[in-house]
Amino acid sequence: MRLFSTAAVLAAAALLSACASMGEGGPAATAPATIDAARLSEHARILSDDSFQGRGIATPAEEMTVRYLSEQYAAAGFQPGGENGGWTQDVVLNRFTASNIRAQFAVGGETIPLAQGQQITISTRLPGDHVMLSDTPLVFVGYGIDAPERQWDDFKDVDVRGKIIVVLVNDPDFEQPELNTFNGRAMTYYGRWTYKYEEAARQGAAGVIVVHETAPASYGWATVQNSWSTPQFDIVRANAAAERVALEAWVQRDVAVDLFQRSGLDFEALKVAARSRDFRPVELAGATFSGMFDVATNQVVTRNVIARLPGSTHPDETILYTAHWDHIGVGEPDANGDAIFNGAVDNATGTAGLLELARVWAAGPRPERSIVMISFTAEESGLLGSEFYAANPVYPLATTVAGFNVDAMNVYGRVADVDIIGSGQSNLDARITAEAARQGRTAKPDGNPASGSYFRSDHFPLAKRGVPMAYADGGGAFRDEPIAAREASRSEYGARRYHQADDEWSPDWDLRGQVEDLEMVFNIGRDLANSRDWPEWMPGSEFGPARAPSASQRR
Repeated sequence: MRLFSTAAVLAAAALLSACASMGEGGPAATAPATIDAARLSEHARILSDDSFQGRGIATPAEEMTVRYLSEQYAAAGFQPGGENGGWTQDVVLNRFTASNIRAQFAVGGETIPLAQGQQITISTRLPGDHVMLSDTPLVFVGYGIDAPERQWDDFKDVDVRGKIIVVLVNDPDFEQPELNTFNGRAMTYYGRWTYKYEEAARQGAAGVIVVHETAPASYGWATVQNSWSTPQFDIVRANAAAERVALEAWVQRDVAVDLFQRSGLDFEALKVAARSRDFRPVELAGATFSGMFDVATNQVVTRNVIARLPGSTHPDETILYTAHWDHIGVGEPDANGDAIFNGAVDNATGTAGLLELARVWAAGPRPERSIVMISFTAEESGLLGSEFYAANPVYPLATTVAGFNVDAMNVYGRVADVDIIGSGQSNLDARITAEAARQGRTAKPDGNPASGSYFRSDHFPLAKRGVPMAYADGGGAFRDEPIAAREASRSEYGARRYHQADDEWSPDWDLRGQVEDLEMVFNIGRDLANSRDWPEWMPGSEFGPARAPSASQRR
């Protein structure tokens, strides 16, 4: 755990501001501005410093983060782009803090105690003071999916109202992609935990328990433990009881296997059965769940930070660049006693990227269309800042030309490929492919589509409302030695640092790959900003219908 003084952080910030503010006659005026790796590193270092306390939302750390971003956007040459002439957009959320958690399974006359964070994680996003579930029946409903357009219904005619449903993570094709009922190995939204919780509420269940398995989840139990053992957030809902269940939980796979066995069921055999349209829910005979916990519910206001460079001839048309500024904040200490989840890669790197893009945009010729940077809040709480903006846009979505999302950027060096997350959705793919080729790289579909990355970052709420959004990351083989060491570092991040206290800034980062990724989205955005082009969704994309009704507003 590192600790820099506030004075040191402010001094570094002032230095960056001074560099960014140099006017004509200074060094910055001698050549066109380019993405600067040293600036990226310094922004990320500051934002992931311990004094920022893991950038938790609705904490004193938020005030520090918002102030830093506003000052840096201003120093870069952008204008306030938020509400009422300011830098921010207020996002009102409910915060839920569960405490005094006691839980157990009961089966065959025996009880199986469940310790929070060890065997199970328990949370809620249903307003109230207390949750008490006593001897509640358990029903296994496969993947918990109701998808009429795919002729798929895991619930059939079984009434799960008032019961706890147990579901598998991901969707049915993960284990057997050749079935191709859910796009093969590429996860659909039906595979996301957010969908499973939403569907549980629509079915009237008392709660849902997701069985954690590392491969289909694409992250280990430690990530679940850290993400769901802290306060949870949700947008304020008019009828939360219809959209949220009292219990949102994850359980360790081994605990689930043991529970099923005690109920006379074969967990692995049921997983296979759940891959078929003919699957029917299976009650865990004689097994129940009991849990009780207190809930502190209160409203908080967190903020999106929005900066704008008005276009010269079409200022009402907008190119977006987005990244989330928040991280987990302060949690339980790890084995080293470190409780601050610094979020250096995720997503101080992307946040730094937006600040650098703003500097380069403002230093160049004024674009014809407006450029808007949005540093979103509450991504780690379920894309809530971007969901709020997409539902309450400051700039009309109909005339938002396209957007580029950056999240957890490459800090390990130059790579040969560009992974297009959500490949095949829009004709932005062709622009990414061409720009990657100009850089000597090859654009490819997401190398790990089973992880569902297209549904896990801030472009998604905008995409599902029809805005063509690109999300592309550098990937593939490294181009510079020592290749083995770079590969080991990249792998270690996913295994040991993602959503861990060890996601810390390092002076040893090689940000040349991040620079290339940012140059790519800058160049594509520049071409769009100085054209009359409107990117479109590809035929068959589920997002095209949301864009179509506003076609007359784009000309």
